[in-house]
Amino acid sequence: MSCSTLFLSLLTLWLFNGGIKMKDKVDLIVKNGVIYTVDAANSRGEAMVVHRGKILAIGTNTSILDHYQAVKVLDLNGKFVYPGFIDAHCHFMGYALGLQYVDLFGCKSFEEVLGRLKHAGKMAPGKWLVGRGWDQNVWADKNFPDNSQLNLAYPDVPVMLIRVDGHVVLANQEALKRAGIGLKNQFGDDQVEIKHGRLTGILSETAADMMRETVPLPVGMELTDLIRRAEQQCFAVGLTMVSDAGLDYQQVVEIDSLQKAGKLKMQVYAMLTPNKTNINELIAHGPYLTDRLAVRSIKIYADGSLGSRTAKLKQPYADAPSGSGIIVTKADSVRKLCKIAYENGYQVNTHCIGDSANSMILKIYGEFLKGRNDLRWRVEHAQVVDPDDLHFYRDYSVIPSVQATHATSDMKWASDRIGSERMKGAYAYKNLMLQNGWIANGTDFPIENISPLFTFYAAVARKDLDGFPDGGFMMENALSREEALRSITIWASKADFKELSKGSLEIGKDADFVVLDQDIMQVPIGKVPKVNVLQTFILGEKVF
Repeated sequence: MSCSTLFLSLLTLWLFNGGIKMKDKVDLIVKNGVIYTVDAANSRGEAMVVHRGKILAIGTNTSILDHYQAVKVLDLNGKFVYPGFIDAHCHFMGYALGLQYVDLFGCKSFEEVLGRLKHAGKMAPGKWLVGRGWDQNVWADKNFPDNSQLNLAYPDVPVMLIRVDGHVVLANQEALKRAGIGLKNQFGDDQVEIKHGRLTGILSETAADMMRETVPLPVGMELTDLIRRAEQQCFAVGLTMVSDAGLDYQQVVEIDSLQKAGKLKMQVYAMLTPNKTNINELIAHGPYLTDRLAVRSIKIYADGSLGSRTAKLKQPYADAPSGSGIIVTKADSVRKLCKIAYENGYQVNTHCIGDSANSMILKIYGEFLKGRNDLRWRVEHAQVVDPDDLHFYRDYSVIPSVQATHATSDMKWASDRIGSERMKGAYAYKNLMLQNGWIANGTDFPIENISPLFTFYAAVARKDLDGFPDGGFMMENALSREEALRSITIWASKADFKELSKGSLEIGKDADFVVLDQDIMQVPIGKVPKVNVLQTFILGEKVF
């Protein structure tokens, strides 16, 4: 052996035995930051190692840099890292489709609605004109509009305008004709408004669903482009997983195919509309799980919405004593769907707004769940709950899946709808959280703004973006910052059965994280809506 060969051999032994140790090569090192892990101990780190899409280590800069070298290094320069935000309840596909619609959010009157439609341009005869986002509750005249002006302006163009909550639409005569909805129809006066012997165009719940289903949907590259645009807007606000509350079979197939082709990186938890096709093609075969898609729950509608007065209440509306709302899915039908889900290993997630709807669903859940369990059946919204029914959440381990911005959007008129006494059980997020010790939070976008930071802010401050009201709205039900952060990370993932892989930054979990320019756990709460998302990562890949 030559002297040079011997020297190299001895040097190699020294390097591996107490000399300068060789560092492990990894894909990414994140350093010089404040990393909120959201683990059980609420620990923080300065640096993090990512390899093959997973978190390999978290610690101090010294501990990480002494042991690892990376292909890529992200120097945070003091910025802040959180687990990727998860929207526990939204309408991702609906949001994507809505990108082609006329934006009616924020219109202060029906005249402004008409102005935005006109600004959208002249439509070819026969082509649909669709808008979304109007809300009569913010108009001086708080009554529903009718279609008379639409009929005059668009005699040959079908027009459908979706209310902000999605539970009511306004359709002109041409659209009604195409949907086959006339004075005599299968829905009844509670869903098809008729005044002075004519259709006003106001449709709610299943009648509104039928109208929406009449509108032709985009296909092929047009649909793909809309979905990818929606995905980018989600990444831009720090979302790394969305729970889509109500998908049809073809929509699930589209999402799955785009993900497998590498054209859709967003992770999706799918709640299925429990129609015949979904039951036969998906539910009957058990859960369908891939790296980016989870199909293991169904979405039921118990009632409507408070803003449309279709939420089902135990007593009549305070501002409309002639009605108490609508039960959309009758109790026997709910039981049949719960049985199908239970037998096939599917979670049940039911839309409940009114106290009567909440009470009905919680009691039906109890017939199947019978006591404490880990099936994680959910009540979506849980908006007005009779305090006497709160214990059912605890008794049957039911998850309250809420949207904090609903409270701050509705607070100016909700008391008019249900009166001060029932308000004690409305938007009661803290009380709901205390039943099981955790709560899932989302936005319900496109009904509310897509940003999870707005959700965090609304949950803690209980104010709108203008800072109203000064002292916060019903602050006894505000969440702490830690609770609010958990509700859009680890608790949201737990509601989707994903807590072992997502929702916190821990060794072995998916490297889904977001970088913010300010610390939402420390800055004055009023500044949180102005915090910027700098970068978003999914499985260690930078997507924004």
